[in-house]
Amino acid sequence: MSAQIAAGAPDGNRMEHLLERSKAPVQPGAWGIRGRLLVASLAAVVIWGILAWVWQLKHGLAVTGLNDRVSWGFYLTNFVFFIGISHAGTLVSAILRLSHAEWRRPITRLAEMITVVALIVGASMVIADMGRPDRLQYVFMHPHLRSPILWDVLSISTYIAGSLLYLYLPLVPDLAILRDGHVGGRIRQRLYSVLALRWHGGPEQRRLIGRAIGIMAVVIVPVAISVHTVVSWIFGMTLRSGWNSTIFGPYFVVGAIFSGIAAIIVVMAIFRRVYHLEEFITEKHFRYLASLLLVLGLLYAYFTLSEYATVGYKMQVGDASLLSELLTGRYAPYFWTFTLLGMVVPFVLLALPRTRTIRWIVTAAVLVNIGMWLKRFVIVIPSMALPLLPYEWGTYRPTWVEWSVTAAGFAAFALIFVVFTRIFPVISVWEVEEGWEAEEGWEAEEGWEAEDAESFAPVEAPLAAGATILAEEPS
Repeated sequence: MSAQIAAGAPDGNRMEHLLERSKAPVQPGAWGIRGRLLVASLAAVVIWGILAWVWQLKHGLAVTGLNDRVSWGFYLTNFVFFIGISHAGTLVSAILRLSHAEWRRPITRLAEMITVVALIVGASMVIADMGRPDRLQYVFMHPHLRSPILWDVLSISTYIAGSLLYLYLPLVPDLAILRDGHVGGRIRQRLYSVLALRWHGGPEQRRLIGRAIGIMAVVIVPVAISVHTVVSWIFGMTLRSGWNSTIFGPYFVVGAIFSGIAAIIVVMAIFRRVYHLEEFITEKHFRYLASLLLVLGLLYAYFTLSEYATVGYKMQVGDASLLSELLTGRYAPYFWTFTLLGMVVPFVLLALPRTRTIRWIVTAAVLVNIGMWLKRFVIVIPSMALPLLPYEWGTYRPTWVEWSVTAAGFAAFALIFVVFTRIFPVISVWEVEEGWEAEEGWEAEEGWEAEDAESFAPVEAPLAAGATILAEEPS
């Protein structure tokens, strides 16, 4: 398959270099000492988090900072955050694919990976928050159609299944490249052979897989939007100050895409540097994503202003108390850190031409991700701590168990990513090749038009001269 692609490539050297770069991370011995230390460190954090969760299972949720007043904490904050960044694949891969944005091709695989891994980690946070995982079966055994929890489980399950299929379909031709290139040992060769589905790259296979990917791109967009809309309904359909809002659906969806784009930028920068993909993931990709990040950020700022301006205008008893705590009270440091570091500073970095470089774009993306996690914390905790009766505010202080599980979640996200890139290529080779073929076709067509125009030039010149003479003659 690799020889077939290289032979048909618009530039043989360029295609060979792409194949070399895509195969380099999955070759035996690709990881050095630093890579092994990184994997060992991430695995140690994940194991420590699992041990903390086992301790929680043994002693109950009493070992956490959760209580009868604040029953949602770090776990739900992490859940909303990871489900949010899962929209990365939907935006970059599906929407840009449907809009025929050619520049997306080298980064689609990374975006689709972010979606799948973030969904897996986000769903695990719900299990940690339940205290007793065996309770999950009751959602299916005794479903309650009026419960947003049931909608959430169904939508996320559908989204995970659809995202896995959407990740797998474009991966099939690249698996055939690894199969035919005899990359890896016997086990990995067998894995590639099974997953490649007898792909040989013929026109009929390309047509079928293109149609299948197009159908999945159309299907996955509304599914992704419904997921974060349902997540917002868990809050918005609760009669509690700070959550009782009609704009939470679009507010959460915009915030999800906002944080998802930031996650793509950070992951792009890391893999571009580690795997030397500068030739394929260029500054153009960072600039285009920076423009999308800026637009989504301004839209998210609009929703944020609308939300708090509406609450501040009505000034109901509970809302007034909540707004006071957010602006000047105990939660003010989190709120203003989100506002300044998560919105204002990134907007400045992304808007100024001088700071629209890769370094500052990545810096803005990191700040956005930090700010959006704090925003989820500000949404969850203060409204839970707000007293429903004339008592004092509830308190929430996360314990070592919650910190450990949270650290394990982020470490698992990175670890799954690293392991995935050790087995599968991070650049969609066949899509990049397809883009080069289209580019070559456009250039050939433009060249034909130029040659055609030159061939008609001897005829057009006398006609133009005759028209000028007629125009100059008096009537």
